Order: sequence, then structure tokens, then C-alpha cells
Amino acid sequence: MKTAVSSAKNTSLSLAFTDFKEITKARLAISVVFSSIAGYLLAPVQPDLLSLVLLAFGGYCMVGASNAYNQVIEKDLDALMNRTRNRPIPAGRMSVNKAMSIAILMTLLGVVSLYYLNAQTAMFGAISIFLYTSVYTPLKTKTPLAVFVGAFPGAIPFMLGWVAATNDFGIEPGTLFMIQFFWQFPHFWALGWMLDEDYKKGGFKMLPTGKKDRGTALQIIMYTIWMIVISVIPAFGITGRLFLSIPAAVLIFLMGMVMLIFAFRLYEKRDNASARKLMLASVSYITLMQIVYVVDKFIS
Repeated sequence: MKTAVSSAKNTSLSLAFTDFKEITKARLAISVVFSSIAGYLLAPVQPDLLSLVLLAFGGYCMVGASNAYNQVIEKDLDALMNRTRNRPIPAGRMSVNKAMSIAILMTLLGVVSLYYLNAQTAMFGAISIFLYTSVYTPLKTKTPLAVFVGAFPGAIPFMLGWVAATNDFGIEPGTLFMIQFFWQFPHFWALGWMLDEDYKKGGFKMLPTGKKDRGTALQIIMYTIWMIVISVIPAFGITGRLFLSIPAAVLIFLMGMVMLIFAFRLYEKRDNASARKLMLASVSYITLMQIVYVVDKFIS
């Protein structure tokens, strides 16, 4: 009897943890924390363990809160789409009140954690939640410009780490912001291309032309080119204390060119398989680019 009760409790805890990961989109939140830590390590300061822990915890809370608010707002639309109908709220495993409690608690914990680092970091974290939930989320069913708006909170994490370390916003974090800003367009439009039919069930307008056509693919190519250009600009010595060696810049340029090739293939074939390859290439690019930046700083 005790074994059965214990097993039931373990199963219940496991399901609750799984739902928590889903309501906060743990994989996305962890990638955001990774970007924030990369930005912190690029700053011209001695890394501090407590600051890194606060940044990681606060960053996860802010992203988790944004995603929880988003799933509360879109619960009815999520129920219409294959990819989201099994989320905790539309599936009936979590109440709206519980999801809102999680979101509010994580907002408070996130702001307090980031404020402990400095006020600017907390401010940018709060701005990201506001833009994501109050502007980007409602616009998704209204206009494809939602992706442009959503790129702002999405670009904050990389530069947030620098601000957390230096308590300063200048050309260096601005450059980090722009790299991740331009990257999001090929990434999310490739994802939007793959999931276009499902998104339309929820009434979401994610592609810039509204169609999986050459116009959308051409915009993906253009934003990818801008992303490559911004990514290597620190090698020219015009971005303050943010530096990039020539070998590192060449490596990042080549990685960007790989992504650009996948963008051209999407333009040529205009199929979901090409969009998926571009999406995966974009995920690899942003991760490897940030690793190259950090490694280059410590070996140059």
C-alpha cells in the first residue's frame, strides 16, 4: 500500500514538473539563459559566480513568466493547433489561475534577482516581459509585423548579460542586441514556414507576405545577410570594448554563409524540408556564434 501511494506521488510530481517545464518553455528559457551568460562573459569584468547565478535564475524566471502569460492569453487558440493542443492549459492539466500564479511569482522573482545585479538589468527584463505579452502576443493574430515586435524582447538576452556585468548600456550591448535581433527573422520565419498550416488554424499571421512564397524567402535572405554583417562588425574595432579577432570573425562569417546557403535553398525549393534545415542551421548558428565570441575573448 505504501509503495503504491509513494509511486502515485512520484508520478504526480513528475507530471507537475513536466507541466512546469512546458508552461515556462524550459528549452527556450535555457537557451535564453545561455545567451545572457555569454553576454556577461563578454563584458570586460572579472566573472562573479553569484552574479552569474542571479542572472541565470532571473533570466529563466523572466522568460518562464512571459511564456506562462502567453499560454494563458492564447489558451483557446492553442487548443485549435496540433503543436499546442496538449499544452497544460488547453489539455486541462493546469488551471488558468495556477498558470497565472506561476507567471506572477516568476515575474517578481525575476525582477528582484535582476535588480540585485543592477536596476538597468531589471528594467530590460521587465520591458521584455511587457513587449512579449502585451504587444507581441496580441499582434500575432493581427499582422505579420508581430514578428518584428517580438524580435525586440527576443534580442534582449544577449545584451542583458553585458548590462548585468557593467551596469552600462552602450555600443557594446547594442551590438549584441542587433546580432540577435536580425537572427530572429530567418529563424522564426523558417519555423513559421514549417508550421504555417497549423498556425493558420489558430489565426496566427507569422510570415511576412502571409504566404510560403518567394517574397517571404527573399526577406529571409536579406535579414540573414544583415545578421552576418552585424556579427562580424566587432572585428573592425568600432564597437568599443567588444572585440572580435580576425580568425574568429572569419569563422563566424563562414557559419553565417552556411545559414545563407540554406536560406537560398528555401528560396529555390520553397518546401518544408528546406525550411526545417534552415531553422536547425539558425539554432546551430546562434549557439556556436556566441561560443566563438566568448572563447575568442579569453584566448585573444
